[in-house]
Amino acid sequence: MKFSLGRRVAVAVTLSLALLANAACGAVTPASTASAENGGFKLADYIKEDVKQGTPLKIKLSYHDPSLAFAVPIREGMERGAKEFGVDAQMIGPSGGNPADQVAELQTLINQKQIDGLAVSSASNDALKPVIAQAYDAGIPIISFNTNNPESKQMGFVGQDLVSSGKSLAKELLGVLKGKTGKVVVVSVDSGAGWSNDRFSGFQEGLKDSGLQVVGPINTGNEPSAAYNTIESTMAAQSDAIALVSLDCCSFTAGAKWLQQSGKAGKIHAVGFDVQPQTVEYLKSGVVDLTISQGPAEQGYQAVKLLADFLKNGTEIKDVDTGALVVTPDNVASVPVEG
Repeated sequence: MKFSLGRRVAVAVTLSLALLANAACGAVTPASTASAENGGFKLADYIKEDVKQGTPLKIKLSYHDPSLAFAVPIREGMERGAKEFGVDAQMIGPSGGNPADQVAELQTLINQKQIDGLAVSSASNDALKPVIAQAYDAGIPIISFNTNNPESKQMGFVGQDLVSSGKSLAKELLGVLKGKTGKVVVVSVDSGAGWSNDRFSGFQEGLKDSGLQVVGPINTGNEPSAAYNTIESTMAAQSDAIALVSLDCCSFTAGAKWLQQSGKAGKIHAVGFDVQPQTVEYLKSGVVDLTISQGPAEQGYQAVKLLADFLKNGTEIKDVDTGALVVTPDNVASVPVEG
């Protein structure tokens, strides 16, 4: 059965994020009462036994690339949740972000019955749909975090509304530009990824009728020097651009580095996402205008909490929107660093 989820839950997060309680639909039937007869989710027998025996429940957070700096605060939030709720939580995933490797790892865990609960974050909206269905049909509580899989059998989602965050970025850029028009170059570490497409679609919608000419999104890749070189060559070809916009943390820091080293800081506006240590320094020095945080530590924490509460207490799984916080040079000192 495919679940239609949507009732967003406002959560008080450590970053005092502005939460978006703006989408709605039904919650998931608790595992303790669902049955195969009515087409609902049925908890696997081995997981029922783990719960009954009171053994530490094994919860895995499969992140599409744990080597990314953004994974660090997610892991920290996960560990905080594991300690608070008394579960054995671990981050897994392929270094380098290969979807096939992520699927293979998850299939092994599912087939070997090594997990009691699973949260997944995929680089592509479609890559994990089959394995999400496999986990669900095997009786393993399965949610998505960080990146959404709305057309899958996921039982919930923890993370930022990516389309809305793209709209928010567009709104902030318009405020920075103060009516100025011209070319806006957009970059992404993976322009073909579902999360990137969602943010970009929201960004485009937010700039509708603005008179700005959007160039991109340009794919930079995740390797820092390659990303820098791509941005350097792109900006040379778009020498009249008035703004550089990033859809993620890592192309943002690469773009900021180029702005600083090329002497374009202050001449070309720059906005992007996440609060990496380098981003903080670029904000403080005025190289970039602002960034938007999505609360990665809260994503890790809430993913563990949803699964632990569902397994231990039969608590309904509901979507959790971790919101969008605009971080500027004025408030950056009060915002936790994400990495």
